[in-house]
Amino acid sequence: MAETIFGCGHKATYAHTALAFLERGARSHPERVAVVDERGERTYGELYERSRRVASGLLERGLGGGPLIVCMEKNAEALEAFFGALMAGGFYVPVDPGAPSGRAARCLERLGRPPVVCDEGGLEAARALFPGARALTLGGLGRSAPDDGALERAARDIVPSDVAYVLFTSGSTGEPKGVAVSHAAVLEFVSTFVGTFGLRPDDVVGNQAPLDFDVSVKDVYGALAAGARVVLLPRRLFSAPARLVAELEERRVTVLVWAAAALCLVSGLRALDGAALSLVRLVMFSGEVMPAEHLRRWMRRLPGATFVNLYGPTEVTCNCLYHVVDRGRDYRGGVPLGRPLPGRRVLLLDGRGRPVSEPGRVGEIYVGGTAIARGYYADPARTRDAFVQSPLVSELPETLYRTGDLALAGEDGELFFCGRRDNQVKIQGHRIELEEVDAAFERQEGVDRCRCALDERTGRICAFFEGSAGPDELRRAVALLVPGPAVPAVIERVESMPLLGNGKVDRAALLEGRRARRGRACERGGGRRDD
Repeated sequence: MAETIFGCGHKATYAHTALAFLERGARSHPERVAVVDERGERTYGELYERSRRVASGLLERGLGGGPLIVCMEKNAEALEAFFGALMAGGFYVPVDPGAPSGRAARCLERLGRPPVVCDEGGLEAARALFPGARALTLGGLGRSAPDDGALERAARDIVPSDVAYVLFTSGSTGEPKGVAVSHAAVLEFVSTFVGTFGLRPDDVVGNQAPLDFDVSVKDVYGALAAGARVVLLPRRLFSAPARLVAELEERRVTVLVWAAAALCLVSGLRALDGAALSLVRLVMFSGEVMPAEHLRRWMRRLPGATFVNLYGPTEVTCNCLYHVVDRGRDYRGGVPLGRPLPGRRVLLLDGRGRPVSEPGRVGEIYVGGTAIARGYYADPARTRDAFVQSPLVSELPETLYRTGDLALAGEDGELFFCGRRDNQVKIQGHRIELEEVDAAFERQEGVDRCRCALDERTGRICAFFEGSAGPDELRRAVALLVPGPAVPAVIERVESMPLLGNGKVDRAALLEGRRARRGRACERGGGRRDD
């Protein structure tokens, strides 16, 4: 039976789905602005009604109940496509219009060649990116009148365990993995997220992440759940940090949920100097370890703001651990991952599946609870490998997600991230965590940030850092902190770190940049490359 929202007499059609937050806003405060992009804004009522039109257009064409690829730039219309897919009883799959054609084709095949929706100007590009798929424009779908009967029938068929969205992440084999997240997981996580961090109706969330990365789930659904507004910051602004900071001020942004590397981009290029950002009260970061120097710069600029370190892969529905930064604490040893969000079970297990609790020992992070993903879409083998039965429970099924992330147990039970199984390299018989070497560099004066990579061609570790320190002095200092084989053979200063689409540092691009520089130097000098 449908529930009544806030006793206002309206029936909640979508109370058990990821649409609950939008529906509640459309019923209780339809005139309040929900989303802002470069072209304008949508109120809660407008976003809801436009999404109903898109859903009706899908149902008219017999396209409800299954996957819908949304190949659009980050804007309010893309959200209409997302919510329209959900209202039609299906799920959405965001794919960046700039995605490599081979990757897009593999995603299309994995999904069973579903239809693709794009904006009016992107039809030819979508057809080229997804050959053979049925391509539709959002404008065409949105011209349909809302069909109340069809929408009600579609809503009745949705159950909380149904998939709400699939996000494709990079697989270690090069084959993208489609993480399938349910309505129930979205509802549970977002409600917990908003309650834990106190998002409010007067908040303005400044969205950094592309819509095909799960950080955007916190921005969009978190804002809707709080009755707040989300500002979709265009991608181009992240190539112009000073203009980006000005945009945050102009839009009166109060909450940032950004990749750590995106925050470093702003502070590294000194775009914070002279910025007011007086309304920003909450800054949350994730994706990579936040370098201490960049965290200090942000905290100096925002002395009254709360800073939170978030941890969690896409497969656990955004986050499972958090740590509120204590301004009086010395984080020389790194910022901890923190404690579990309510409803999450986070375990540190050794290679035999036994709990790791002794300080100084390293284990792998496993996560359980009701918000973990259902698995990888149409990929049972990799689902079985990653979503496993808890080794601590034999009486009943209990699924844990095996993250592949390694953490060290601290003295008081806190966990500190110390690398990934797939970032563990072997040099001269020694197993080395690249993130451990990164951290050793970032402890040094004159190093703002460091990322290491293994050059497979030469078998050497290369370190790339931002800052004013000298490579020779760094080599001597780092040699006191890590085993001899872990001291990088190559230490180079770079102006800035290249980023992946999700805001993390692109270690492969750092190596390619080095090879390109050396190639040009050899051509000028007539010498021979040694790598």
